[in-house]
Amino acid sequence: MNLQQFRFLREAVRQKLNLTTAAKALHTSQPGVSKAIIELEQELGVSIFARHGKRILGLTPPGQQVLDAAERIMNEVDNLKKLARDYAGSPEGTLRVATTHTQARYVLPAVVQRFAQKFPDVRLKLLQGSPPQIAAMIASGQADVGMATETLADTPGLGTIPVFQWEHVLVVPEGHPLARLAPNPARLTMKDLARYPIVTYEMHFSGRSRIDAAFAAAGMEPSIVLEAIDADVIKTYARGGMGVGIVAGLAAEQNSEGLVVISCGHLFGRNTTRLAVKQGAYLRGFVYAFIEMVAPGWDRRRLEHEFSKPQSGTAAGTASAK
Repeated sequence: MNLQQFRFLREAVRQKLNLTTAAKALHTSQPGVSKAIIELEQELGVSIFARHGKRILGLTPPGQQVLDAAERIMNEVDNLKKLARDYAGSPEGTLRVATTHTQARYVLPAVVQRFAQKFPDVRLKLLQGSPPQIAAMIASGQADVGMATETLADTPGLGTIPVFQWEHVLVVPEGHPLARLAPNPARLTMKDLARYPIVTYEMHFSGRSRIDAAFAAAGMEPSIVLEAIDADVIKTYARGGMGVGIVAGLAAEQNSEGLVVISCGHLFGRNTTRLAVKQGAYLRGFVYAFIEMVAPGWDRRRLEHEFSKPQSGTAAGTASAK
């Protein structure tokens, strides 16, 4: 057995058992990947993949256990490499941050600029996706840090911390009937909102689950005419009169010209943006520095203690945040 076989196996599974795609990701040939995995099966005496002719159908039960062991081994190898670079005083490296559009667009720009100034030799990659995709990227080691509203606190194997809380707001064109409530948003009711078509986030994005839950609790079915992952898209269609926009409050602080912003946290509650890392992963010094920039007050000692704790769902008592 060798590390190359484990690396090929891991990448093949990450690429949904497409060996050609895995070979491209590994900068090698498809026959080389196939041969390495077959040799590993022969050495272990078990079939890792279930096959029909040349077609790979999936992992066998022992194959899943082999993959789990290979993941642990490769994670420890990665940890050793990171540790060695830190102790060798190497300033170079790559920080991979998986996040949603909302965080990348409205929260992280100032942090990224500060980080780039402090660590000019570190390459920073922003990997955007849905909260479930972000959790999967962290769990698989494809990302070092993740930020999202949903999912992270409920994903086994991730250590998370709360970063900040936020509420939803309505955005409507000037002259819209609801605009008169802007000076006194506490008067806004679910019944008021249910009278109009709604433009808001797709499921799994930016607290959408809280919006759905609030309507369900009120016994109402919202008329959602458009869903998007981008708050700017939602604002564009709200501005055009397609419907009442519901966006994260932080997204209404920019590019909201021609719109009236109405607080509605009393209807949908507060959301908590969380930051996550993979438990057991070695974090280089610049990763801790990035986290401290995103979440002031969380120094390295406190982070190490928190990330080592077993996770228990949304124990923090607040909704996950994106």
